[in-house]
This record gives sequence, structure tokens and C-alpha cells, in this order.
Amino acid sequence: MKILLLADIDSEHTEKWALGLAEKGISVGIFSFNKASYEWHQHNNITVFFEPEKMINAESTLTKLAYLKYVNVLKKIIKHFKPDILHAHYATSYGLVGALTGFHPFVISSWGTDVMKFPNKNFVAKSILKYNFKNADMLCATSHTISEYIGKITRKKVEVVPFGINSEQFKPAKVDSLFKEQDYVIGTVKPMEKLYNQDILIDAFAVLKPKYPHIKLLLVGNGTIEDKLKEKAKALNLENEIVFTGRIPFAEVNKYYNMMKIMVNISEYESFGVSVVEAMACEIPVIVTNVGGLKEVVKDDSVGLKIDLPNVEQTVAALERLINDKELYHQIAVNSRKHVLANYEWQLNLASMIDLYNQLLKQEK
Repeated sequence: MKILLLADIDSEHTEKWALGLAEKGISVGIFSFNKASYEWHQHNNITVFFEPEKMINAESTLTKLAYLKYVNVLKKIIKHFKPDILHAHYATSYGLVGALTGFHPFVISSWGTDVMKFPNKNFVAKSILKYNFKNADMLCATSHTISEYIGKITRKKVEVVPFGINSEQFKPAKVDSLFKEQDYVIGTVKPMEKLYNQDILIDAFAVLKPKYPHIKLLLVGNGTIEDKLKEKAKALNLENEIVFTGRIPFAEVNKYYNMMKIMVNISEYESFGVSVVEAMACEIPVIVTNVGGLKEVVKDDSVGLKIDLPNVEQTVAALERLINDKELYHQIAVNSRKHVLANYEWQLNLASMIDLYNQLLKQEK
């Protein structure tokens, strides 16, 4: 089987899907509007066909229309690679170039903002999304939350295939930590962008630090507000108490979860919450906002704590609850991994996707 993925090569999700399929003996091609920040794709079953030197702004509506010039590039790749299936991982940018090639069978997977935010921009944006879905032979979503948003655009059936996790990779483990044994580490693993509210987490940490001297803060990731967050830490005299790791390879992320006692994801919205599932698999209690896919993953207080709003007061209260209630902490830690194993095991999710590919190919015959 040959699958041509239209996806951001610098995304850990693309990395996971491509490597997962390749390990199953599937020949994978990648067409990306971004450039990889490290060479994860060195695999006998993976071929990168298009990877520009500079990232293309995939969020602009005008840029979507400018994608017309890349359609011919993609058509040539299709002619050369001869894929069995074209699979766009993102409904707007990659969905559009895929739809415009006229290739079938064509699969679109929605990741979040492509259906939760983009169609609200203007009439043109919504029309683009409708066109893409109309030309797809199968629609997939990473969560039921995203599926509901797709349902506002099209009546087509949506297959829910989560961004599962490898429970053998993400599990409790002793690691070489950046911290001392007595340190109590609160952390998050998210791109440093405004919607993920790392600034609120820093403010909550500043409130707690005088009361709990051994707490530390671990911020994993990079992004457009990274420098502002570092300036904030310095202004609060916390630069020696907060560790900024920058972007790290996906293969090493599990080590950083295992340095933490608590993982916090207080996003404004979230389509699924992969980092939350990864932390839960490592038996790290999580605190999340009660929105989108996060409330789907953290179904109740038995597997994690939810706050109503991403603000300092509620974040502080939830953190103190876990710091001080050791029995609750232990119960959540154990239950969270069980919950992940039952619902978000990567090999099961990967098998589901391959099964959908096979079903689609049978329909085409």
C-alpha cells in the first residue's frame, strides 16, 4: 500500500503517523508546506517529495487561494509516486490542494482549528472547507468534539480516529532529570502561543512559590511568545526556577513528562489534547480547562482535574489540591493510565486507520 500524506512535516503528529504507517510496511510519501526542524523521516519506507525552505502561512485565507500554484507540483508527485490513497492531514490548506488535484480516493483528517476556527473567518473560508469536504471520499477527526464541528459543514459520515499514544513509549519511568530529587515539578508540553496560556501558568507558579519553596516549573516547547514568557519569568525573579527547554524531538518527550509531578494544559480551546493523554499514560495527574477535546479526554475527576476558566485563581486552587491531597493524587495517577490504555492506545488507533484505508480501497474496486 502507498499513502501520500499532505501534512506539516514539522508536526509531531505527522511524524507519528508517517513512522507508524512506515513501520507497518506501508510506503509513505510526504508533501509539506513546512520544513522539518530535525531529520526524523530517515526511514526506508518514507519519501519526502516537497518541503520548501520557508514555511508557507497556512492560516491565511488569501494563501489558501494562492495554493493553486502548488497543485501542479502535487499532481507531478502523484504521477511519480502512484499512491493508492491521498490523505490530507488538515482540512483547509492540505485539504484544498488535495481536493484540487482531483485524485481519488482522497481522505481528509481534521485536526482542530481547521474546522473549529477557520470557517468562522468569512464566507470564502467556509466555502473552501465545504468544497474540500465535498471532494473527499472519507472524513476523519481526531476527537468527537471535532466531529461535531465537521457536522456543521457537511452531512458526510465522520470516522473518529484519535491521536493515540504508544503506551510502551509513554509510561512511568525513572529518567535523568533536569531537577533535584526534592524538587516538585509542575510542567506543560505545548507550543508557546497565546491560546495555550503559559503566561497564566507562570503567574500561578509565582503565587505558589513562596508557600511551596521546592516547586519548579518546566515549560517544554517553543513558539512566537517564547521570548515574552522568558521576560515575564525574569520580571518575576523566577528565571532560576523555570526551565525553558525549547523544541525537543518527539522521541524524547516522554522523558520530560517523567520529570513532572503535575502536567497543566489550560488552553483557551483544544481539539483533542495529545499532550494530556501522553502525560496521563505516564501516570502524571493533569489539570485542564473544561473545553473541547480536553473535557472529552479528562472525563471526570477520577482521571484528572478540570478548571472552568484559564485563570490564575482556579489554576492555583487545582494545583494546591493535588499538591496537598496525596490520596487524590495517587488515585488520579493510577486511573489516568488505565483510562488511556482503554481508549487511546496508539497501536489500536493506527490499526483503525489502516483498516479504514483497506475499506476505502475495497470500495474503489
